[in-house]
Amino acid sequence: MSRKVRPRQLGGADAPGKCATMPTAQALEAEKTLIHVLWINAGLSCDGDSVALTAATQPTIEEIALGALPGLPQVAVHWPLIDFECGPNQGADDFLEWFFRADRGELDPFVLVVEGSIPNEALHDEGYWCGFGNDPATGQPMTTSMWLDRLAPKATAVVAVGTCATYGGIHAMEGNPTGAMGVPDYLGWDWKSKAGIPIVCVPGCPAHPDNMSETITYLLYMATGQAPMIPLDDQLRPVWLFGTTVHEGCDRAGYYEEGDFAHEYGSPKCLVKLGCWGPVVNCNVPKRGWINGVGGCPNVGGICIGCTMPGFPDKFMPFMDEPPGGKLSTSMVRGYGATVRTLRHITGHTVNREPHWRSKGAQLTSGAKRTW
Repeated sequence: MSRKVRPRQLGGADAPGKCATMPTAQALEAEKTLIHVLWINAGLSCDGDSVALTAATQPTIEEIALGALPGLPQVAVHWPLIDFECGPNQGADDFLEWFFRADRGELDPFVLVVEGSIPNEALHDEGYWCGFGNDPATGQPMTTSMWLDRLAPKATAVVAVGTCATYGGIHAMEGNPTGAMGVPDYLGWDWKSKAGIPIVCVPGCPAHPDNMSETITYLLYMATGQAPMIPLDDQLRPVWLFGTTVHEGCDRAGYYEEGDFAHEYGSPKCLVKLGCWGPVVNCNVPKRGWINGVGGCPNVGGICIGCTMPGFPDKFMPFMDEPPGGKLSTSMVRGYGATVRTLRHITGHTVNREPHWRSKGAQLTSGAKRTW
């Protein structure tokens, strides 16, 4: 929503309870700062990440836009999905004017969010692959890559959301005609913003709603000096979100350990033999759930196809086949798993019985010494 939000007032009906901690001077100062979030969804994509973000709950996009979180700066979100300023060029409600103002250096600070892969516009002699509005000076379409060239150097931070924007995704698979790539491929993997922040990648097809909202919130706090440099892995993903595999957070992992695999959909057992790539894919969806802790691919019986990974989709196809090495790994774990399963059954049978001294009678059999 492209508008300024009034700073929250302390006291009155909305004041925190007596047990609440008063905001620090730094947080109060941060709340006076206005940060613009410019969202470009003009890359090659399906807008699935924008749609997914509407389902975020921790925090919600409304909480971000309305400054409902303690210490969060004022935020003006220029996002095509909800922005009411969406009129024609040069009109009173011209949505693209905010992007032109950023290009002219009139919006500072701002966070640039990119959705969709970036095509290689050098591959053709005329025309363009994708664009975002028209250049007022020439009347010609402005390509997505042109916007990146203009805005990235001026942005406080650049965030790529969704696997298309992060690593190219489906549009960048082998045989594509556009030469599509992710933002790090286009700007360079070592690129840093004017604030010294690397490109921040939140992959997923689509990206998890809370992963997006949480990352944007972290960057807003960081931009106002309330958080340290965002920790990223070597693929530029937030470590706390993508530091573990699907398998490590999956409630089916115990079946894998016991060598007990599903052979048809609908089974509650491990899905590796049906094509699940969970043991090697960095993603927190099974642990986090999709919305409010509910859902997520393996949680509802779907295999993991590796959509948060740089090699997606090429290195994970065909999706329904057992992953390479799966036959070897599952064969090796079967013997170990059968032994573990048997031992656990014996132990379970033992601990599933009450101790013998819990019985009615005049004789004390618990092992305590009678002192009365």
